[in-house]
Parts: sequence; structure tokens; C-alpha cells
Amino acid sequence: MKAAGRPARTGLRERFVASDPGLLRLTAALRTVGALALTLAVLGLAGASTSLMVAGAIAAMVSTFSIRERQRTAQAVTLALGLPVAFASVSLAALLSERVVVGDLCFVVLIFCAVYGRRFGDRGTALGLIAFQVYFLSLFVGADPGGLPGLWAAIAVAFACSALARFALVPVTPTGLMGRLRDAFRARLAQLVTAQLTLLDATPEQADKALEDLREGTARLHETALMIQSRLEEGTPDESTARLVQRRIAEAEIAAERLGLLLLSARSAQRADTLTLHLPGAPAPEVGRLPGPDEAVASLRRDLLALRTLILHTGAQGTAVAHLRNRLLAYRDEENLPPASRAVQDVFRAVGETARAVMGLRIALDGPQDESDDTPSTTRSREELDAEDAAIDAPAEPDDEETGLRRPTTRAAVQVAVGSSLAIVGGELLSAHRWYWAVLTCWIVFINTASTGEILVKGYRRLLGTVFGVVAGILLAAVVGRNTWAAFALVLLLIFAMFYTAPLSYTLMSFFVTAMLGLLYTLLHTYSWEVLVLRLEETALGVACGVVAAVLVLPIRTDRRTNELLGTVLERLAEVTEAAAAQLSGGDVTDLLEKARELDQALGDLRSATKPLTHPVTPMRARRANARYVVALLETCAYHARALAATAELLPAHPSIAADPRLSGAAGRTVRNIQAIAARVAEEDTTAKIETGPSIASLLEGVAADGTPRFGRVTDRVLRHLQRLDEAVVGLARPLEVPLAQQDG
Repeated sequence: MKAAGRPARTGLRERFVASDPGLLRLTAALRTVGALALTLAVLGLAGASTSLMVAGAIAAMVSTFSIRERQRTAQAVTLALGLPVAFASVSLAALLSERVVVGDLCFVVLIFCAVYGRRFGDRGTALGLIAFQVYFLSLFVGADPGGLPGLWAAIAVAFACSALARFALVPVTPTGLMGRLRDAFRARLAQLVTAQLTLLDATPEQADKALEDLREGTARLHETALMIQSRLEEGTPDESTARLVQRRIAEAEIAAERLGLLLLSARSAQRADTLTLHLPGAPAPEVGRLPGPDEAVASLRRDLLALRTLILHTGAQGTAVAHLRNRLLAYRDEENLPPASRAVQDVFRAVGETARAVMGLRIALDGPQDESDDTPSTTRSREELDAEDAAIDAPAEPDDEETGLRRPTTRAAVQVAVGSSLAIVGGELLSAHRWYWAVLTCWIVFINTASTGEILVKGYRRLLGTVFGVVAGILLAAVVGRNTWAAFALVLLLIFAMFYTAPLSYTLMSFFVTAMLGLLYTLLHTYSWEVLVLRLEETALGVACGVVAAVLVLPIRTDRRTNELLGTVLERLAEVTEAAAAQLSGGDVTDLLEKARELDQALGDLRSATKPLTHPVTPMRARRANARYVVALLETCAYHARALAATAELLPAHPSIAADPRLSGAAGRTVRNIQAIAARVAEEDTTAKIETGPSIASLLEGVAADGTPRFGRVTDRVLRHLQRLDEAVVGLARPLEVPLAQQDG
């Protein structure tokens, strides 16, 4: 029974680690709940009133979630600066509590300064959040000048407990976080291989579901790779190590994605396009039995299971694991390939390349490995990895910034100030005592949004969560009655759920917030059905005021925002493609993986900005389908560009990759097409057209009539990536309305 239970527990742990990369959501939730629990315990033992305990709980929550800096020293400095900011904010609110007009004006000025503070990075953002939320806190508990000493004491206790939870109870070190992200990457990589196994055995009826699992696994792996790349500088001892881990993560991601694509192509009646892996809802190509003898299918299933074992194995590699690794790496040297079609053999070769990427990732993350059981194929792979590691150099970092009202922080500050002014006026017409809920909602819908469409979607989600939260608040308030500690226990539970689900669903987070507020009103003995209905009305008003401000004051239309980001993606795509082709042609070594990471970041920004266009409630269905198609095509382009960059990075040191001067010319048409599309999107050149013509491979001499490559295996792979990239770029012409150039003759 123990032996049977261990795999189940291990599988459950893998799924949990993969579902929360780096345990970031769990850490945030535990840290916030820990700070609240400590604050309530200290204030309860000190005999504080319920009102002060509520104020302390809110202050603990604010001081914990506001600070987002990654270095512990920077977090401590911001927390220390936040305490006097909180004292000043609560004092201002209490002193102006009887002067309505002056208090409202000061609140609007504070809101403007708090939002403008985002210009100064994480610290400015945190201090602005603390100032606003503590002012709100004082309004919530009805602070007055006579109660300031007690509020100061409660806030001081809250900040101290927040520091204790952050630095002692739930500490997060950069190296520890990197370790958890590493485990998450391995878990998601293993899940992707599991999805590939499912695809291998899927019947035609199961093909669509298997393909959807493959898409989801590929997207999640990419998400985790980006999270790791964003933490590399803090989580690794030096820049060289960061560059090494970045390279190995990129190689493992590309190898695994390529393995899935080749497997899908081998099972399909015709070649599967990379777009199939990136377009949600796209039907699976017609699949049949994997061509070749049953022994080849059985061998492939066995090798995929072996690859999954290699990925998940974290301890010292024994003889059995070394044997699995050696067998898979032998496919890279054309050893032991089964008698099957070329498409099936390509899948086995891809298994070998993925095993090589897994070994490189293990060495980069865990250090040197035991080499006593190495075969010649494994030794060759190690030598290649060592040569690549020695060729790593350091990148440079440039930046530029907009000024004046074009600066996002300035524009947002003006918009929020105007929206909040409207919310104050409208909120006070609804209720002279609860108007601040409208202001809070207006503030929140502007956080992490950059266009009118994003604000609309966020406001809709907040309103939906509030509606259901009101119902839950009524039920919970009826259950706890006047039991103070039961209510506080439920508050802690709801706050944990709020922070754990926040990155997944804004609607869920709003639901838990509203349910929690129902309990807080119960604690303050101000709960009633009318109060919760008023909360819903004030929320709707706040959303409306935020939308009005976004539409009328310095508006950024969703179309304009997405076009700007689309232009950035195309610019980064052209840079990566041109630089990779130049290096593969023998040009100077450039920082390709850094360029590829910038491309991924730009594409991630575009994906987020298009969410209003692809939201299920969007009435323009054709536009929604068009946006999804464009993003999927760009993800396809990014995949091939990453693969070219990763291959080009190997060139200076890899013994089996040689420069081919013809590749730069072959990629020229693709780069020109990307630039033409970017010019049309930016409306800089409305006459730009897309060039079409012979395939990329045919532009080079030496292709056999039957299609069999006469290049080396790596050069052939480069050509295939260039060809697929060229096809995807031409595919962008139709949805973006860029005309094709007429062909002569």
C-alpha cells in the first residue's frame, strides 16, 4: 500500500507545483494571512476594540501585498518608508473627517499622487498603494482625531507583523524562488511529454482533446519559462550563470515544442502547421495510425516515458537512469533508429534532442553530473554543452521613456483623479457614509490596465464578482452572527482564497473580497441587507465613472494600444530573424537569446492587450476571431524565431554546426515582409506589399528533386524554420489587410 501511495502523492505534488509555478500564489496568500493572524492576535491580547482590530487587519493586508520588490533589502526599506506614509495618510483622513469638501479635494490629490508614483518603479507604486488604502481604511472605520493614537498603534503593529511574516515566517529568497520555479518548469515539461504520449495513443475521435491538451501544455511551459527568465538576475549568483540558465531553458522549451509538432505531423495525413499548436479551438488535422511497424510505435511510447523519467528525476543519476539517457541521446547520432518512415524517424531524433536539452538544463541548474556511465553519444553531447557554456557573453540594456501626458503614469493619474472625482460626487448622492466604495472601485479598475477595453473588461468582472459576493456575504453573516472570532477566522480564510485566486480570476477575487466585507460589517455591527445592496450600487457607479474617465480623458483606444504593441512585436521579430540569419551566415555574434526574450515579452504584452477583443462577451465575433488568429500566427512566428536564435547561439562553439553564407540572403524576403507589415500597421507606408515567391529552401542551391535535403541535418532544420516563419509572416497579410505584391509573369 505504501508503494502504491507514493506515486499518487508524487503525482499530486507534481500537479500542484505545475499549477502554481514557484508557489508564488501560495506564498502570497500565506504571507498575507500570516500577517493578519499575527496582527489580530497581538491586538486581541492587548484588548483592542473591534474597530481597531479591523483597522489593523486591513493595514496588515495592505502593507503585505503592496510591496512587490524582489530583493529583501529593498523590501525592508519600502516597508520602513511605508509606515510614516501610512501615519500621514490616516492622520489626514481623520483630521479632515468633518470637513467634507476639503477632505474630498485632498483625497483626489492623494489619488493623483499615488497613481503618479508608479513612475518611480516598485517602491513608488507600493507607497502610493499604502497611502490610498490607509486613507480608505480610515474612512471605513470612521476615524476621527480623538482615535488617532489607537489607529497609529494598530497600524504600527500591523507593519511589524507584516515584516515578521515577510522575513521570518514566510521568507522568499531569490535562490529559493528560482529553485521552485525550476521544479515547476520540470513538472510542466513532464506534463507536456505526458500530453504527447496521449496524442501518440489518441484515436481519431480523441484527437481534438489530445491536441487541446498539447496546446495547453505548450502554453503553460512557455509561461513558466518567461517567469524564470524574469527572475534570473536575482536568482542566480552572477550574470554568466543567468545567461546559461536562460539558454538552457529556451533550448528545453523549443526542443519539447518541436517534439510535439513532429509527433503531430507523423500522425497526420499531411504536415501539421505550427499554427495548429497556437490557435485555440483550431481542429486537429486528420490523424491516422502512426506509419511504420508496431515495434516503432512501442519503442516511441517507451522512449517518451523514459524522457519523462529523465525530466522528473532530481537526485543522483544511477545506472538505470544513465542507461535511459544514453539510449535517447544515441538517436542524435542516428543510432538505433527504427525502420520507419522519415517522419517517424524525425520524432525519434527529436526525442534525442529533447533528452540533450534536459541534460543541459540539469547541468546548468544542478551542476556537474556523474560521467562514469557515459556512452560516446553522451560524451559528445556533454562536449557540445561545455563548448557552448564557454562562449557565453554579457548583454547590454537600453531604455527610453515617453514624457508629459504621453507617459502612461501621468495619463493614468489624470484619468483616475477625474474618475474618482465623479465617483465621490455620485457616491455621496447615493450615501453620505459609504461613498468611498465607488472611489475604491474606480481606483481598482485602473490598476494594471492600459486601454479603455481593458478597463471595461475589468469593471465587468469586478461587478460580476461583487454580485455573487453580496449573496455570499449575506449567507456568511447569517452563519457567524455576533461571534467575533468565528468571523475573523472566516475573514482569514477568504483573504487566503482572494490572494491565491487573484492571478487566475479577477472575478473570483472580487467575489471573495465582497464576501469578506460582509463579515467585516458584521464585526463593526453595521451589517444589513441595505448596506450590501449599497455596496453593489457603489461598485456599479465606480465602474461607470472609471469607464467615463477612460473614454473622455486622454483616452487610449484598444485599437491604438494593440496596434502599438503589434508594431513592437513585429519590430522585435524582424530583429531576431535578421540577427539569427546573419549569425548563421557567419556574421558577428550578437545577444540573440536576449533579443528573443524581448520578443516573448512584447508578445505577452500584446496577448494581454487583446483580451478585451477576445473576451466571450465581445459582440464583434469576427473581430474576436481575427484577433485570436493574428496572435496565434505571431506565436508561431515567435516559436520559429526562438528556434533560429537558439541554433545561431550554438554556432560559435558547436562542433557540428557550420555557418552558411547563403542563409542571410534566404531570410531577406521574410525580414522585408515583417517590416512591410509593421509599416502598414503604423500607417507609415500604406503602399507596402508582401513579397511572395519560391520556397526558402529552393532559394539555395543543392536541394534534391525528391525533396531530400542535401544540406547537413542542422542546416536543413534551419531552412525548415525559415520556411515556416516565412509562411506565417505571409499569413499575417490577410487579417492585417496588407496586399500581396503581384508576381511577374
